[in-house]
Amino acid sequence: MGDDEGMVPVEVVGVRQHLVDDEIVVLLLDPAAELFVPILIGPTEATAIATAQAGVIAPRPMTHDLLRDVLAALDVRLTRVEITSLTDGVFHAALVLGTGVRVDSRASDAIALAVRTGSPVLCAAQVVALAGVEVSAKPAEQELERFREFLDHVSPEDFDEGDDDPPPAGGPGRGPGPGGGLP
Repeated sequence: MGDDEGMVPVEVVGVRQHLVDDEIVVLLLDPAAELFVPILIGPTEATAIATAQAGVIAPRPMTHDLLRDVLAALDVRLTRVEITSLTDGVFHAALVLGTGVRVDSRASDAIALAVRTGSPVLCAAQVVALAGVEVSAKPAEQELERFREFLDHVSPEDFDEGDDDPPPAGGPGRGPGPGGGLP
């Protein structure tokens, strides 16, 4: 895919580890379609992406830092990263350089470089359609939304105990009747 046609912008949400099978994924979010695209990656690539997102700077350049620095030394900008296809469970990507050159890449390496350079990440719409999973609100967010909806529809009368008679003038337990009154 040589142009932006069929490509959608995605956000790099971050790296997550599945607790049951210890698989590591980087999550891309297509905010327009409200779909996550999980890409299975190795621990080295996960570390490269997560440290760059956290702003951690290694004492010596790591591989992705080196590539970023080489591009800068050559005065070549990484225009964007494209996740171009999903073939036999493998995500393919391309680095699109400011010179117009496209460089084939593993998706994880392309994302690690994009995070370091602040370059946009785009994903083929067909990849989002194939691999995307629906974004579901977190339980706490769902609970908060239900509480807000409750507050929008509640009135003070909803808290009455069902007694339509107002309390005696002296307040509860102070008027005539059982437990009240004067000695």
